[in-house]
Amino acid sequence: MSLFLRFFLCGSMAVLSFVTWAQQAPSKASDERAVDDVAFDRTEIPDAPTPQNKTNADSSKKAAEEGSQNSQQQPKRILGVMPNYRAVGAGEIPPPPTPKEAFRTATLNSFDYSSYLFVGITSLLAEGSAAHPDLGKGPAGYWRYYWRGFVDKTDGNYLVIFALPTVFHEDERYYAKGEGNVWKRAIYASSRVLITPDYHGHNTFNTSEILGRGIAQGVSLSYYPSNDRRMGEISEKYAFAAGRDALTNIFREFWPDIYNHILHRQP
Repeated sequence: MSLFLRFFLCGSMAVLSFVTWAQQAPSKASDERAVDDVAFDRTEIPDAPTPQNKTNADSSKKAAEEGSQNSQQQPKRILGVMPNYRAVGAGEIPPPPTPKEAFRTATLNSFDYSSYLFVGITSLLAEGSAAHPDLGKGPAGYWRYYWRGFVDKTDGNYLVIFALPTVFHEDERYYAKGEGNVWKRAIYASSRVLITPDYHGHNTFNTSEILGRGIAQGVSLSYYPSNDRRMGEISEKYAFAAGRDALTNIFREFWPDIYNHILHRQP
């Protein structure tokens, strides 16, 4: 379990630390702009026409509202690589996904080029640490890790994103919170592996996630060596899959802030 814990804790702390710093930077800039605005107001001509000032104020307010909405939009990719098709921007309430839409999302997440890269990296780490000794070492051993890892990820995606949500009428998209302090948003994001809205918008237990990841681990018993079919190994793989989803949700929650305030870009 040590590899999983290091992956999850380090990833979570890195994201939270980065976002905390990111939120402080625009706050300081806003304070400086406020001081400049006050200084400017004191030097305004007393007889300046009020209607023009009101028009400018309305325009500024409208621009600020539009900027706030844009800042919460979810980009299609995180870090320019990781697909983000399952994320919904804060305040948005789209209709429930159809089975066809859910199937397409599962397919995009499973066969996106980044999926091959991700499985390649995790397989390299697993092979290097001899996570499953019976799979061997070297190029041949790496390939045995790779195709099993890819099947793990793919059948899990179709179960969690498409098959079970269609049966249980659950919406497996991530609905960003977009407001509140960093820790509340992080807890909200990570808890979405346990809580998800149904087709009527009511929060419910995330059966698709919990059961889907479990079924995927059950399927994996058919292609992993017998020595890796013990409860300890299965539990570790299950925890890694659930933790990966929780960490991905944290990225989804905070990526618009990073994208706007640090990279100064719009989705």
